[in-house]
Amino acid sequence: MAFDLVTIPCLSDNYAFLLRDHDSGAVALVDVPEAAPIMAELNRRGWTLSQVWLTHHHPDHVQGLAEVLTRFPAEVIGAKADAHRLPPLDRDMAEGDTVELGALKAGVLDVSGHTVGHIAFHVPDAKAAFTADSLMALGCGRLFEGTPAQMWDSLQKLAALPGDTTICSGHEYTATNAKFALTVDPDNPALISRAKDIDSARAKGQPTVPSPLSLELETNPFLRPSDPAIRATLGMPDATDTEVFTEIRRRKDQF
Repeated sequence: MAFDLVTIPCLSDNYAFLLRDHDSGAVALVDVPEAAPIMAELNRRGWTLSQVWLTHHHPDHVQGLAEVLTRFPAEVIGAKADAHRLPPLDRDMAEGDTVELGALKAGVLDVSGHTVGHIAFHVPDAKAAFTADSLMALGCGRLFEGTPAQMWDSLQKLAALPGDTTICSGHEYTATNAKFALTVDPDNPALISRAKDIDSARAKGQPTVPSPLSLELETNPFLRPSDPAIRATLGMPDATDTEVFTEIRRRKDQF
């Protein structure tokens, strides 16, 4: 199935995404941190906007919406559980619901943790998941509202997606995340190699987002609390995965 996936840098370290179905020409915008770069990209490509998919209510993911809609009217879709603090929605969604974008279909996942009511959109035919501040490149979102157990449950949902899924996350935090990851998983050759690649990409001004899920499964410590090497580094050989995840998150918060 033919589609376009476009990553748009916004603000100082945010990303928005455009997903376009070739057959219908329908275009979805995922999150709206800043209007100007998104509208510039739509204009450059000559695309109109069909839908806006909102992952959660934080201002750096929604604050450009009103301005974008003045130029590109579109159906706004977001979480039913978060509707009271999102911009006005045309359609509210919950886990298990499906959004159709032309021939493409996106399944909605509840990925609460960073916030309660955060959702992700998984588009199997595009081999993409829009995870915003849940699963991130080499990290996961800070737990502003949810519990470690909630976030670990959310991450397990995302980890169960096919390994060739492209993880479209919300921020360029990868270099800092890599530095932290090496403190809990210092002997992981895949992580060491990835950290070098990240430094090289950032030195050239290149984005490190999106990233393949297969690489996250190899290198992201927040997906790997069962790994014996990480457990040994933390001194938690007999802890539960939730307990190990909680400790990794605690250490990241203090990093």
